[in-house]
Amino acid sequence: MRRFFTRQIVPQLLIFTISVGVLQAAETAKLDTAKLDTDKRDAAITKSIAYLQSKGQAENGSFTAAAGPAITGLCVTALVQAGVPVEDPSVQKGLRYLEKFVRADGGIHAEGTLYRNYETCVAILCFSAVNKNGKYDKVIKKADGFVKGLQWVKDEDGDPFAPGGAGYGKHKRPDLSNTTFFVEALRTSGNAADSEAIQRALVFISQSQNLESEHNKTPFSTKNPDGGFYYTPAAGGSSQAGLTENGGLRSYASMTYAGLKSMIFAGVGPDDKRVKAAMGWISKNYDLTSNPGLGDAGQYYYYHTFAKALAAMKVDELTDEKGVVHNWRADLVNELAKRQRSDGSFVNKNARWLEGDANLVTAYSLLALSYCK
Repeated sequence: MRRFFTRQIVPQLLIFTISVGVLQAAETAKLDTAKLDTDKRDAAITKSIAYLQSKGQAENGSFTAAAGPAITGLCVTALVQAGVPVEDPSVQKGLRYLEKFVRADGGIHAEGTLYRNYETCVAILCFSAVNKNGKYDKVIKKADGFVKGLQWVKDEDGDPFAPGGAGYGKHKRPDLSNTTFFVEALRTSGNAADSEAIQRALVFISQSQNLESEHNKTPFSTKNPDGGFYYTPAAGGSSQAGLTENGGLRSYASMTYAGLKSMIFAGVGPDDKRVKAAMGWISKNYDLTSNPGLGDAGQYYYYHTFAKALAAMKVDELTDEKGVVHNWRADLVNELAKRQRSDGSFVNKNARWLEGDANLVTAYSLLALSYCK
């Protein structure tokens, strides 16, 4: 009898005990990750606001004026989105400064800048966020027309993958970063998802994804078909993360979330193969300690885009490739709280793409935190 118990019952008890333990561990992990520390979030937001208002803003209302008006636009938008009233002096000073860049042709940018699309799109987002009683209706409408005039609408120099995108003036090709700001600005200014300009942009966005489909016939789509996004398929293609061994363009997180967000804004649904492929890449590369694919480069741009994209997707949890369920808001708050400096600011030790500037990085962080409410 003892031998039967040892050979038959004990193994079954062990299996049962292990199974229960695994289930309990999984449930505990899920409960742990599902808890958002709202006090930690609110403290980080309060400290960020205090930094921008007391240390970040110049007397003339600007934030890092030497870099052009875009950082001022991002900071003012972040303040308002985080709950600072439009009537607050810091917001009003910032708006008066930004108004100086409004031009007769509708553009909102610095003189001689190479970033007309980017600066104007950021200004549209800012003025839209504070547009009480239609004060900025005319400014936004003209700016909307201005950026539409910058969109690639035909083959440029015989490049079949340029149409639909938006870009910087210093490069003769569009890119996904500029295009994602363009799409969001158009939606914010009142354009429908199925509007002509946004649907043109969707063509470019779809071709910036590592996914072969009826929407993407670029030569890169089959070389690294992981569902992520890269910088641009135009002008021979480019990824800030470099090339695969077979000449494919490596996907990376900040552009993957930018591409996902833009597709959602363009009316692409969650069951579309493009969205599913992007979410598959995200599941395999879920990480907030770095900008997956780029390390610490552009990390706070990534945090901002990460939060905005997942908020647009209306998802609260993500499951990574190991089956771990993540409350992304809780994870983001915890990561940002660890990185916030004692004065309330954020700075990336990797200064690439101006992320050595505390105003820009704090604006990105505050915007990201605002999506954790």
